[in-house]
Amino acid sequence: MSGSQPGSDLPPVVEVDLGAGVLAGFSTRGGGVSRPPYDALNLSYQVGDESSDVARNRARLERWAGVPVAYATQVHGTGIVVLSEPPTAGVISVGEYDALVSVDPSVAVAVLVADCVPVLLADPSAGVVAAVHAGRRGLVAGIVEAAIAAMLTQGATADRIRAAVGPSIAGESYEVPAALRDEVAAVVPETRATTGWGTPALDLPAGVVAVLRRSGVVHVTTLSRDTWKDPALFSYRRSPRTGRFAGVVGLRP
Repeated sequence: MSGSQPGSDLPPVVEVDLGAGVLAGFSTRGGGVSRPPYDALNLSYQVGDESSDVARNRARLERWAGVPVAYATQVHGTGIVVLSEPPTAGVISVGEYDALVSVDPSVAVAVLVADCVPVLLADPSAGVVAAVHAGRRGLVAGIVEAAIAAMLTQGATADRIRAAVGPSIAGESYEVPAALRDEVAAVVPETRATTGWGTPALDLPAGVVAVLRRSGVVHVTTLSRDTWKDPALFSYRRSPRTGRFAGVVGLRP
């Protein structure tokens, strides 16, 4: 994990190894300027936080990344955008997408979460990276498979892709009605789970890992941090009025 140095305003980011020439990591609540209940490194403009604070937080994350970071408006769908250059200065969102692919070292891509699963993908040899927002609806709709397919069109191969499955709500914490669990598990069986208190649940990280494996991705790292239990991370289930942290990936210039 990288941390801020004395006198630095770089946020602490949990970095992951996705191969040579790739910068990838997950932010936390730390290192930002937002006030409660969004304290501190809230990166979303859509949760009620002060826009000026979000802008400062995003600027800090960009200084960590070393390049502009592109975000999308996430809609729990299967829309994907491929970026070959940074978005126009001042653009807050590149559109309504749940996965962003970059083939240009001058722009990193990010997804925002507060219980959903952030997935970072990279094929260093092909020079292709992707950030994926995999919530319950997106996972069932096939967003992970769609992101991999988009990377393949840019020259990646599944066996070379490295994946990092970031912090999200754990199966033991994500209680859902039994009918919903059955509906999701009918599409992704590995999501079927039970909470720590014995009720029906969904294990989204397990579902994401299973989909990655079935798609031919063999290099998978999982950060087993439960957003619902971990106060260092934002969780919508724990506190509906809250911020969002990010999964960020880019090619090193």
